Amino acid sequence: MQKRFKDYFIISIKGMAMGAADVVPGVSGGTIAFISGIYEELITSLNNINITLFKTLKNEGLKTAWNQLNGNFLTALFIGIGISVLSLAKGLEWVLHNHPILIWSFFFGLVLASIVFIGKQITKWNLITIIGLIAGAFIAYYITTIPPLVSENTSNGFLFLAGALAICAMILPGISGAFILVLLGAYQPVLAALNNKDIKTIAIIGLGAIVGLLSFSKLLKWLFKNYHNLTLAILTGFILGSLNKIWPWKKVLSFRTNSKGEQIPFLEESISPFSFEGNNQLALAIGFMTLGFVTIFILEKLGSKKQ
Repeated sequence: MQKRFKDYFIISIKGMAMGAADVVPGVSGGTIAFISGIYEELITSLNNINITLFKTLKNEGLKTAWNQLNGNFLTALFIGIGISVLSLAKGLEWVLHNHPILIWSFFFGLVLASIVFIGKQITKWNLITIIGLIAGAFIAYYITTIPPLVSENTSNGFLFLAGALAICAMILPGISGAFILVLLGAYQPVLAALNNKDIKTIAIIGLGAIVGLLSFSKLLKWLFKNYHNLTLAILTGFILGSLNKIWPWKKVLSFRTNSKGEQIPFLEESISPFSFEGNNQLALAIGFMTLGFVTIFILEKLGSKKQ
């Protein structure tokens, strides 16, 4: 069915939601893509970027190649992601610093609901899918417990690699690209580059992201084609295991000094809200969790209408 301007506008809105999620260390833009009904179209469109596309461009012209690429879809989506990342980076940094419990509560509710949504896409449960679910949950949980690197590397080669690894996580539901940057010690340099409009650094990270995106999307396309239910089970497990990272109530075990000379949490552990020192904001937190949970079903309805 031919898409209209309104359809591409909605795709850009979904892209903005993906971008906002990817800025936060712990929430995956791939999860947003999945629940809003555009995930497999995104993976398929990215896989269209290959040698055949360039042959089509040479032999049949730009219009045919653009349609083969699904260029309108990708343009609308990445415009939304770009607007969100560039405009929300500073605001989200402020919210995470000043209202951490509330913002993490919202994302916890959002991710919790997405587990239900993605899990019900699995059409056949058996021993293999159950093992895949458990393995995915274990791996994701383990990743959330790995201490981040203390040093912040800003070399061009490192930032290129960080961009490639982070983008793989960004399109993988349950694994946050921003959290991968935190583990690598690259989150602060990347956030500073976005806030300061450092074009050179952004370009290096972006080039790494393009290489990682095109490579990893081919693997995902193959997995969905050949092992659809198992892939969904592993992705559901990833999301389940990642909940530890975004649990709103944390106890700080140690601090570190960032590049600005500020003391920020280094090692944290999840604790009960009733063991939290200070105001646990429990009532507000539950409200924000509910809001996040409901947001998923709104996005699901938008996705189901498109499908």
